[in-house]
Amino acid sequence: MKAIGKNIVVKNVDEEVKTASGLVLSGDDTNQLRYKRGIVVEPGTDVLTLHQGDDIYYDKAHGYTMIIHDTQYSIIQERDVVIVL
Repeated sequence: MKAIGKNIVVKNVDEEVKTASGLVLSGDDTNQLRYKRGIVVEPGTDVLTLHQGDDIYYDKAHGYTMIIHDTQYSIIQERDVVIVL
């Protein structure tokens, strides 16, 4: 699999989100958060700042989901990445 241009293939990371008071948010509550965590599987040919394996947060309102070889991936643009951990 090879991403073209500014596209990035991302594998989503399911994370447990806790509030400041220590409450664990349910899956439905975390779906309301704007940003989602993922691991870069394949950066596009024109992406210079990200590398395979980078841990990122991205705007989940952009991009789309694809199933490739029975695995679900998100396809986003480089501009949708907000944080690299």
